[in-house]
Amino acid sequence: MGAATTLGGDMMRRAFAGAMASAIMGSLLLGGARAPQKPHAPDERFAVIVRGLGGDPTFERRFAEWTERLCALLIERWRFRPERVFVLTPDGRGCSPNASRATAEAVRRVFERLRGESTPESLILVFLLGHGSFDGERGYFNLVGPDLSAEDFRALLSPIKARHVVFVNTASSSGAFLPVLSRPGTIVITATRSGREQQATIFAQYLLEAFTDARADADKDGRTSLAEAFAFAAKLTAEHYAQQGILATEHPLLDDDGDGEVGEQDGRLARAVYLEAPVEIGEEDEEVRALLRQRQALLEKIEAVKARKAEMKPEEYERELERWLVELAQLTERINARRKKP
Repeated sequence: MGAATTLGGDMMRRAFAGAMASAIMGSLLLGGARAPQKPHAPDERFAVIVRGLGGDPTFERRFAEWTERLCALLIERWRFRPERVFVLTPDGRGCSPNASRATAEAVRRVFERLRGESTPESLILVFLLGHGSFDGERGYFNLVGPDLSAEDFRALLSPIKARHVVFVNTASSSGAFLPVLSRPGTIVITATRSGREQQATIFAQYLLEAFTDARADADKDGRTSLAEAFAFAAKLTAEHYAQQGILATEHPLLDDDGDGEVGEQDGRLARAVYLEAPVEIGEEDEEVRALLRQRQALLEKIEAVKARKAEMKPEEYERELERWLVELAQLTERINARRKKP
């Protein structure tokens, strides 16, 4: 019996070694650890999707498909409330009651609403899909009619109250937006590293894919942070050009420390921010809801251990992290088993 128990323990340790290594590597690659962030309440989460003009049928279809995928993620997977989702497209049609044409004036109206409806605890996601341009000094996002510059978006965001702003510009020349929009509490993600990378981009495809591909969950905690999604998408973007045998014309960037420059400190906030709803939202089974709350508490313990990594001895860190990862796996198994019951 003792031998069997030892064997089982060894097998479990081996099973979680990969997950633990991923967690450690994720901390190193994504700028270290950060204290866990309190989940945003459903009423405090807002999203603005802006799809610009494609310019030709191929890009029109591509941008429309990406918009539909993002809408599905927001409403079905992350459970954003439809009335908190604003969709601006060239034809004015979208997946929420707040759909309108993608004009500069319509964008301004949306941000005026956000100014009145958001609170200091809000999460605001702004996601741009389309083409951009750069005049040598300023970056622009192409709309129906006059375009909006990075400085225009900064002015629109400045008076808005929010705990976190996530600004994702997947357009060409989007790198010009990063230094302009960077500020504390804001995560800025761009498809290019400067305004001078002006070719059409593919980064959005892989970023959206990251939120449905289990491989993006680097620390294997069952959910994908913004930092994990970015790292996964940036890797696949680079591989796309390598497989085509052509020079990469886009190099995605992430800034979240407010200094307007990409460096080793970036990624800490993005590691702690998730777009999904609080775990129990939409769950009808009371027992599952209770288990999900326990799971959330475990995830926060895991994040707390990562936050203390620099203060701990390597063996102590690995032992403590493995302890919670094992408990997390066991709890996840209980949740899955309960959900399978009729």
